[in-house]
Amino acid sequence: MQDQHKHITGYRDLTAEEIGLMNEGKALAEQVGAYLDRLSAASGIDGRWLAIARTDLQKGFMASTRAIAKPTTF
Repeated sequence: MQDQHKHITGYRDLTAEEIGLMNEGKALAEQVGAYLDRLSAASGIDGRWLAIARTDLQKGFMASTRAIAKPTTF
């Protein structure tokens, strides 16, 4: 279905600049995720702190996405 976001409460059309920023953030998040995957394969890494890093970085990228999208719902 085209324009699915128009059927979801709280979503809006993004500008070309916002779309570019969103895609840039998504690409950065993928790079960070790949780095964390490499860390998890390394010896001597503290898994607890790595899990905290993964969670906090995911939250950070989600927050930056939300800052761009500016949804109208909680």
